[in-house]
Amino acid sequence: MMPKISLVLADVDGTLVNEEKVLTKRAQNAVSQLRRAGIRFAITSGRPPLGMAMLFDLLELDTPIAGFNGGLFVKPDLTILEQKTVPLDVASEAVDLIRKHGLDAWVYRGNDWLITNADAPHVAREAWTVKFEPKIVADVGKELDQVAKIVGVSDDFDKVRRCEADAQAAFGQHATAARSQPYYLDITNKEANKGSVVEYLSSHLNVPAGEIATIGDQPNDVLMFKKSGFSIAMGNASDEVKIQANATAGSYNDEGFAKAMEHFILGSSD
Repeated sequence: MMPKISLVLADVDGTLVNEEKVLTKRAQNAVSQLRRAGIRFAITSGRPPLGMAMLFDLLELDTPIAGFNGGLFVKPDLTILEQKTVPLDVASEAVDLIRKHGLDAWVYRGNDWLITNADAPHVAREAWTVKFEPKIVADVGKELDQVAKIVGVSDDFDKVRRCEADAQAAFGQHATAARSQPYYLDITNKEANKGSVVEYLSSHLNVPAGEIATIGDQPNDVLMFKKSGFSIAMGNASDEVKIQANATAGSYNDEGFAKAMEHFILGSSD
């Protein structure tokens, strides 16, 4: 049976927004319907909070926003509630490992996005998505104090997958390493993961974890699936993600998020 749902926690890219990084009217309306039904709504992403700010007003968010996969929690006005950074030694090892695997390394510190090559893969697209520009530095490996997230980037998905496995083996309990997209490997504080986001929101909003529904599409969303009462994998998710969710939605290019809210959470037969 479907459990009582008091809060929905959604991933952003590949889930809440479509392939063009657009929040559709139907998705926006689905969130409004949740609110009218007395169900709260929250978002989490590997993006920095500033890179999600364009969604805050559209969704009328009144819940903490979890950026960097739970590395930084902010209010809708971007006031910091809690921050979890990567230890300096782990950050240094992470950059070395990323480079060893032939991936580009990005560093996020506070609201700054640091890179070394403006022409590297996904830089232009990411800047368009998050609506702010990166800062170019000579060596991101020398900018690792108080880092919230390190990202390995490559269009060779096998390299990213292998780097993920090696990072998980190397860092163990010292950091979280998971793909947020097939081309992005996110490395964050060991307590900065989407499972911890469920725990934080449960405590902060006084909502039992069993009454939280989660929806996402990537391997880093599986931890929040495991911590919540009901989980939904997007249709564009891989099979490894789908088999770990309670239900599967349509694709992000076919209003999968909105339809999942309407069908699974709101009980519409449409």
